[in-house]
Amino acid sequence: MLALNLEGVTMAGKTHCYAVDVEWTGNLGSGTTDFTGYLRDHVIRAKDKADIAGSADPAFRGDPARWNPEETLVSSIATCHKLWYLHLCCDAGIVVTAYRDHATGEMAMNADGSGQFTHVALSPTVTISAGNAVLAKQLHHKVGALCFIARSVNFPIKHDVTIIVED
Repeated sequence: MLALNLEGVTMAGKTHCYAVDVEWTGNLGSGTTDFTGYLRDHVIRAKDKADIAGSADPAFRGDPARWNPEETLVSSIATCHKLWYLHLCCDAGIVVTAYRDHATGEMAMNADGSGQFTHVALSPTVTISAGNAVLAKQLHHKVGALCFIARSVNFPIKHDVTIIVED
């Protein structure tokens, strides 16, 4: 059993709600009368936060300069993993001084045009100044049981971890 230090906060039984607004901004004047006659652009908004300019993946007629849903899914997995990992390291006495991740996701397309992610691969490079480097690497495999986003997807999340120990 993994013990977590949440400073006495009991979270069991609580629910958390998240609200965003998504506004389609791609109407070129004739709406969706023609498949090629509209943009896939949208803006994602949340109270008191900067807007996110979104679109579809360029393969699906989207704007490559805007975030697409597939990228935001991969980034959600990677950032949730990072946050839980830092928490576990703190509890284990491992001092993390730097964390970078190159996360990738793979989506398989089906004959009917639908698709689904088959996996996400996280490749974090973590620098530590104190603590057990072997444990620091092992903790990545414990995150999946805790990360809210990882627990919500139905595909595997792989890890290729590099630990750097500062002198």
